[in-house]
Amino acid sequence: QVQLVESGGGLVQPGGSLRLSCAASGSVFSMYAMGWYRQAPGKQRELVARITGGGTANYADSAKGRFTISRDNAKSTVYLEMNSLRSEDTAVYYCNVYVSGIAYWGQGTQVTVSS
Repeated sequence: QVQLVESGGGLVQPGGSLRLSCAASGSVFSMYAMGWYRQAPGKQRELVARITGGGTANYADSAKGRFTISRDNAKSTVYLEMNSLRSEDTAVYYCNVYVSGIAYWGQGTQVTVSS
C-alpha cells in the first residue's frame, strides 16, 4: 500500500512562489518515478512535472523555466518549487506514483494565485 500526502499549497499573489511537498510511504520510494499533476475547475487533470528515481526531470511546457521538481529519497519526499506564479496556475495539485501498474494519488493541495 502506497500513501502520498501533499502539503504546501495556499493563496499567493501573481508573481509569487510556493513550494509543494509530497511525502510517500509504503514502498521503496527511490525506485519509482514521481509526478506532480494539477486539475483546475472544469478542466482535465494534467501533468505538470515528473522526476525519475535517478533524478531526471521533465516538465509540461507551461511549467518550464518557472517550476522545479526535485526529490529527497532519504526522506521519501518529492517537491515542486513554483516561481513566477500566474492566475492560470490556480488548481488542485496532486502527487502521483505508479507502482506495479497501479496509480496512486495523494489527496491534493489547493494552489490559488490571485491578487
